[in-house]
Amino acid sequence: NEDHCMNPQDAIDLGREALITALLISAPILLVGVVVGLLIGLVQALTQIQEMTLVFVPKIMAIFAALLIFLPLMGALLAGFSNQIFERIAAF
Repeated sequence: NEDHCMNPQDAIDLGREALITALLISAPILLVGVVVGLLIGLVQALTQIQEMTLVFVPKIMAIFAALLIFLPLMGALLAGFSNQIFERIAAF
């Protein structure tokens, strides 16, 4: 029956919602990584210290801390999106 098929506009809307959800989930972690990377780069430029481990260790620690802080928010966003998808499937 034609009523049970997803029309192209529904597929586009679903794809857009998926991309927005992916951006919202990844944004806090990416922003923390960028800010810490910029701060470390600034410190390296000011002090002329070019040690590679100076970049990675603080960035990894900051991203791990951000994951601990933002994981509940990220899980809630993903659960909400999943519920929307399951409700759409159940509506068919």
